[in-house]
Parts: sequence; structure tokens; C-alpha cells
Amino acid sequence: MQNVMERYQTFRQVVDDITLMNNRFMNKVFDGNIPATQRMLRVILKNDKIKVRKVSVQQWLQNLYGHSAQLDILAEDENGTQFNVEIQRSDEGASVQRARFYCGALDMHFLDKGKKYETLPDAYVIFITETDVLKNGRPLYHIQRSVDETGEAFGDGSHIVYVNAACQDDTPLGRLMQDFNCSNPAKMHYKELADTVNYFKSTKEGEIDMTDIIEAYAENRAEKAAKEAVAKAEKKAEKKAEEAAHQRNVEVAKDMLADNMSIESVARYSKLSEEEVRALAAKQSA
Repeated sequence: MQNVMERYQTFRQVVDDITLMNNRFMNKVFDGNIPATQRMLRVILKNDKIKVRKVSVQQWLQNLYGHSAQLDILAEDENGTQFNVEIQRSDEGASVQRARFYCGALDMHFLDKGKKYETLPDAYVIFITETDVLKNGRPLYHIQRSVDETGEAFGDGSHIVYVNAACQDDTPLGRLMQDFNCSNPAKMHYKELADTVNYFKSTKEGEIDMTDIIEAYAENRAEKAAKEAVAKAEKKAEKKAEEAAHQRNVEVAKDMLADNMSIESVARYSKLSEEEVRALAAKQSA
């Protein structure tokens, strides 16, 4: 009975703690959720005219001759514009090269055989990152090609956007990032997100739908705790070994001082500092 209670408590703790910055949970919340996706894109791109027509998650863009890509969120608006949104909690996962690759993957996927290049839809690759990956202290970075000699936009329809989720000020984007980092739907700003997060956290059906995420999240947390315990034990053992080595050096120094060797020689051979050796010498002569 105790094990059942412990498992349930762990389950509830994970449910209570998880936020949209967990990409698997984000996928659950946004899967087929046009209102939430539309609100997110409108805020990030500062465009209230975006009308999302469809949205899917974990979409595979297969490449038969090279690297494939699995997209967190793929949405399309009424004009055919494609939006790929990725949650990245590590700087490595949001590299500029990855952004470039995802832009190319979208282009390859949405240009059908026999179609003209001019029919390619506009495409946005949006990284929501836990930290300021581009390290310029900005909440948002919008990257698109331009002509170096004139400074004019190249106009090829490709866009890369980095959103700094650490910036949570009192602006529409800042409030959206507060929501992405908020575990309590009652405290979220945007109803479209809060309603779905509340469904998964507060209803029986939502909890059942969350089971796979909870198990993976709990396993990751247990694995992390185990690694931390091992690291702590290793650090403790390392410290103990250093203390033992130091004590041996102290004993060597004491023997050398007893043989009337100079402070400088004792320090050199015992690997102790001259100050420590002088302190030992003072104790022996006292």
C-alpha cells in the first residue's frame, strides 16, 4: 500500500511541477490545439493577423540521403506559411547550424516534385530557448537573409527566430514566457494555454493522457538523482583521498624537520606550503 501511495505522490509531484518548457509536455498541449498555437505565434511574431489552419507535433521530415528532422510543432496558416516551433533547454540543441538545417528541411518537404521554386511558402523556424543562446540580452532575435552591399532584405521567405525564455518581463512576449515557465495554470496569463494545461493537470482524462510523459519525466529525474548521488560520493571519496595524502605529507615534513632540514627543502619535498611547514616547525619546537 505504501508503494502505491509513494508512486501516486511521485506522479502528482511531477504533474504539479512540469511546465511547457518540457518539450514532451508542450507537444501534448499544442497537438491539434489551434487556439493555443495561434496565440503563441501571434505573440512571438507580433502579428495578430496570423490565422492557424492546422497544427501537428512530432512531425518527421524524412531525408532518404541524409539527416532527417523531427519537429516539435509544425503549424500552417491560411496563407500556407509554415511555422516550426522547437523547445530547447540546452544551448547545444539550438545551434545556428541546426536552425539552418531545419529551414532547409522545411523547404525540401514542402516543395513538391515538378513545382516551381517560386511556390515555396514562407517558413519560420522558431527556437524557444531556456537561456539567452545568442547572448545579447534580448528577449527576441529575428534572423533573415539580407544583401550585404545594400542592407536590403533578400526576401526569400525564410525566417529564423530565437525566443529567450529567461526574459519574463511585463510585455506580451514576457508574459508568454512566464506561462511557458509556470507550473500552475491558474497563474498563467493566456487562457488558450492555461485551459489546456489545466486539462492535463486537473482532470482524470488528462492525467491518463499524461502517463507516458510522467513516466519518462520521473525516470529522467531518478536518473539525474542517481548521477548526482554518484558524483557526490565520488567527490567525498576524492576529498578523503586528498586529506589522507595531505596527512602523509605532514608526517613526511615532521620527519624532515626532526632531521633539521631547512624550511625551503621540507616544503619542496613534502609538497606543503612554506607557511604550513613553518607552523609545523613552531609546534615541534614549542
